Amino acid sequence: MAETKDPYRTATGAPFVGIQVGAVSFVDEGTEAVLDLFREQAGVNAVLLACHTFDRGTGGRQIPGHPLPDHGVQEYDRNFQGGSFATIHPQYYGKTVVGDFRAPDHGDLDIVEEVMGPAHRRGMWVYTWINENPHGPIPRLVPNFPKTLEIDVHGRRAHTPCFNNPDYKYWWLSIIEDYTKSYAFDGTAWCSERQGPLGSMIGGQGAASGITCFCEHCRALAHERGTNVERAKRGFLEMAGFLAAARRDERPIDGYFVTFWRILLEYPEVLAWEKLWTDSQHGIYAEIYGTAKAIRRDVQVGWHVMHHNSFSPFYRAEQDYQKLAPFSDFIKVVAYHNCAGPRYAGYHRTLARTIFHDARPEATLELMYGILGIDEAPLDRLPQAGWSADYVRRETARAVANVGDRVAILPGIDIDIPTGPEQAKCIPEGTAAAVRAAFDGGARGVILSRKYSEMQLANLFAVKDALAHVRR
Repeated sequence: MAETKDPYRTATGAPFVGIQVGAVSFVDEGTEAVLDLFREQAGVNAVLLACHTFDRGTGGRQIPGHPLPDHGVQEYDRNFQGGSFATIHPQYYGKTVVGDFRAPDHGDLDIVEEVMGPAHRRGMWVYTWINENPHGPIPRLVPNFPKTLEIDVHGRRAHTPCFNNPDYKYWWLSIIEDYTKSYAFDGTAWCSERQGPLGSMIGGQGAASGITCFCEHCRALAHERGTNVERAKRGFLEMAGFLAAARRDERPIDGYFVTFWRILLEYPEVLAWEKLWTDSQHGIYAEIYGTAKAIRRDVQVGWHVMHHNSFSPFYRAEQDYQKLAPFSDFIKVVAYHNCAGPRYAGYHRTLARTIFHDARPEATLELMYGILGIDEAPLDRLPQAGWSADYVRRETARAVANVGDRVAILPGIDIDIPTGPEQAKCIPEGTAAAVRAAFDGGARGVILSRKYSEMQLANLFAVKDALAHVRR
């Protein structure tokens, strides 16, 4: 890509327009054909290659059971496994026990090598899109990976890896070193879609297996911070019992929210542990950023901040953009407007059965909308209505206000992210409106999400029409 003063503007002044795409699309449709379609029909000038993913949401064809798009091979790849779709250079992995994680799906294809040259010849940026995806089948597929797993409140290995485990940390730093030294790409986007134990309990099932991590490394860090490990465990177990009872409609004498708050007052170690977990996640961000920049100062490094940032004031409080700014060149703010409707409706009904169980879900929806700065459909219509393009503008503007010119805000735009039957579906007008709204909110660019292999072409091509109305 021709170098410009602004790494998110082309030589002609066009803003960054990226698309997430997996290896299977280039295999199915041809590298040159896909790149030409992106550039000429959709106005895309940046390719975010899903070169490391075990996740069906970002790798492989359409998720089985959802409609196939109007391009590519018209069948599901039910045997998708995933892993690294780039070459693994063993000399960089001496400080981790994690074994072979090469994706077997396309033989010895190196997708970064395959796409980078043709994309650069077309004046397109190439970013490595890396999905941490700790909830996938990695412990079963990758040698020695179980040694990196978190320890839950009962001393059992969880299914998710620990950010403070040296083998897990050095595995990621090795991947970043390998990629950055081996390829002349333009940037790296790292996705870590998980949250701390308290956030997971509030917004999920509240199972004790998700109360992590109490491994030796996390306990040592807690000791340095003066956090009592045993009291943290007791507090989490008390919280798990309360949430389980709430789901059974067993109302405490003083009500649900009062009891929730009382547990936090009695066991402030719960909040301290949540902060320890989040700081550990962000610590990996900082080390990834520093590793890449030590090798190549010009490479752009940034983060995917998951959709919970629009739904949960608890998660949003932990994802402080101002604190992320010193180790971020860009932040992909997930602002998936269409699927936000059904996603948020499900999240809110979970809160309505636990900490907000005292009041009607419709009443607490107004409270949450006010806290989050959201103004969308009522609860009974949310799954069918989705959220508006103005939601994209507001989330973008909030992020820009936090970081100013220090960090490029690149909102993620929903194009055909799967939703359930009779739930909100993307249309070209909605895609175009969301793209325009992102730039109205101050975005330096957009990232079309989640993956090309689930997008309908009419919805993708609407991006180019929207760009004609974006001021340069």
